[in-house]
Amino acid sequence: MGRSQESFSKREKEKKKQKKKQEKMQRKEERQAEETDSSLEGMLAYVDEYGNILDSPPDEEKKEEINAEDIVVGVPKKGEYDMEPELRQGKIEYFNDAKGFGFIREDGTNEKIFVHVTELQDEVSENDKVTYDVVRNPKGLNAVKVKKL
Repeated sequence: MGRSQESFSKREKEKKKQKKKQEKMQRKEERQAEETDSSLEGMLAYVDEYGNILDSPPDEEKKEEINAEDIVVGVPKKGEYDMEPELRQGKIEYFNDAKGFGFIREDGTNEKIFVHVTELQDEVSENDKVTYDVVRNPKGLNAVKVKKL
């Protein structure tokens, strides 16, 4: 008679395999028995007025109605937040008629502001007192609507 084809190590491996399979089935059954709340209410989260996430809904008294049209999504266009033109006074520090530009030194702040000939409403020369509005462009402040005093 011949010896069995199954050795000790083969039997041990088979036992371990069966044990793992049984443990896996047991964990699966436990998960099904626990079964977390999968309803819609269990999945909802609420945000309070400070931006904190809560499990329960906020107080009805603190609720505030908001119109969907009032909500701004994205960055406003550049023209919406540009500086408003304001009337200022200053003195022409430098002006080149040939090139068509110059600089105004603002009274009070001593800030230099660029002025182009197209923005002049009167003929000007150096050391003339002027009033003007200021607008911001990509290169800095520009004087517009420049009038001689």
